[in-house]
Amino acid sequence: MTADDVLSAARALPNGSLTEILEGGTPIILAPHQDDEVIGCGGLLAAATHAGIAPAIVFVTDGSGSHPNSRAYPRDALIALRQREARGAAHVLGIEPERLHFMRIRDTEAPHDGPALVAAVDRIVSTIVTYPKPVIFAPWDHDPHGDHQAVHKMAVHVARALTARHLSYLVWGWTLPANQEMGGIKIAGWRFRVDDTRSQKSLALDAYKSQVADLIDDDPAGFRLDRDTLRAMLSGDEVYLLNS
Repeated sequence: MTADDVLSAARALPNGSLTEILEGGTPIILAPHQDDEVIGCGGLLAAATHAGIAPAIVFVTDGSGSHPNSRAYPRDALIALRQREARGAAHVLGIEPERLHFMRIRDTEAPHDGPALVAAVDRIVSTIVTYPKPVIFAPWDHDPHGDHQAVHKMAVHVARALTARHLSYLVWGWTLPANQEMGGIKIAGWRFRVDDTRSQKSLALDAYKSQVADLIDDDPAGFRLDRDTLRAMLSGDEVYLLNS
């Protein structure tokens, strides 16, 4: 299968309701970086809060890798900025600040294995264990970013530890080259319609000025989500893939 085959199958999944996707549980979003939660799950998060369901978000890395050469925003200032942006986006989506958790693992260094992975999993479990019937959302294991793949691995272990449902969302996966060979991949899950929450999701993403605008303009090598990338990531409904 090529990436085009896989993504076409994902876009063709049946529509799923909050009830089907959450099964009465609490959505817990594991976000590698501040903004992934909005790109991957913003519509579902907004719909959940409208329905009286209170999600929680665990931000795994500190986001400090996006503008490493900025003098206006050295590392500590950039971390603080991205946490403020995360709180602003959560406010737009209706999520209370006490339900945001920042692990502050260094950006680009989310662990894939060994004792560091075990420690990260233990931290996440201890953070979310008090939430009733957690449903774990984390990036797709084929998202082409090391931190995203690491957080997927964390989610596998967290879901196993809590006997929780584990769903994958796509961020960078939507940008895979169409002809990239993917092997045999089982696609099962749902599309979640974002028609009613698209504007709210867009406003939440706008809270991340450091990522989508020219707020930080003194680092020519700094990261910015350009229009074409955002179009690829946000052009359709959100997709949630079941992990066996």
